[in-house]
Amino acid sequence: MSGHIFRELEKLKKKVLILGTRVEETLHDAVRSLENRDLELAQRVIDLDIEIDFMEVDIEEECLKVLALYQPVAADLRLIVAVLKINNDLERVGDIAVNIAERATFLGSRSPVTVEFDFRRMSEETENMLKLSLDALVNADVSMARQVCIADDIVDNINRKMYIQVQDAIRKHPEDLDAFIHILSISRHLERIADLATNIAEDVIYMAHGEIVRHRVEDYVHGAHPRQDKPA
Repeated sequence: MSGHIFRELEKLKKKVLILGTRVEETLHDAVRSLENRDLELAQRVIDLDIEIDFMEVDIEEECLKVLALYQPVAADLRLIVAVLKINNDLERVGDIAVNIAERATFLGSRSPVTVEFDFRRMSEETENMLKLSLDALVNADVSMARQVCIADDIVDNINRKMYIQVQDAIRKHPEDLDAFIHILSISRHLERIADLATNIAEDVIYMAHGEIVRHRVEDYVHGAHPRQDKPA
């Protein structure tokens, strides 16, 4: 029995990592379509979302099958619970990447606004958080997971600054109101993806230590330690 469940869990990890790679590529392409005003690339992101949806459903079904057949406990059970949650978060990242691509399509089909907005740092921070959270999952690396949680504050700060910048731009150029609303929406979408990457990192911590750090993650990453009586 233990050999069978080990193989099933390895298969699950492989599938969720394949999904993670696909979602990373989708987010990268969505951001590039925005930066380069590439309508064809934006449409490709939109069209490929159904593939991510199918992958997410397949992984969930596999998790439920393993739960039903093997009734895992301890670390094995935590792994399956974490994969279920991470699977859902990755699918949501894919959906948000589609939203970014749709707004890139709107902006790319119109004349550029007179105010320049630099999404480069925000998108790079967000993409790096997603990548790091998946690396943490691959290596069961709590240190990497903490780095993701810390980086979330950086993206939050950039999003707040973007809001102020858009607000000022609307006052000066009300004729571009629709474009500015889409720009602000993209900033919020990137901030939301950063939140989802943080969720994945928190699930990695749970998987490794059996400790739920949600709602107190700041205390955890700034000096608190997992309890010493860690479950198996």
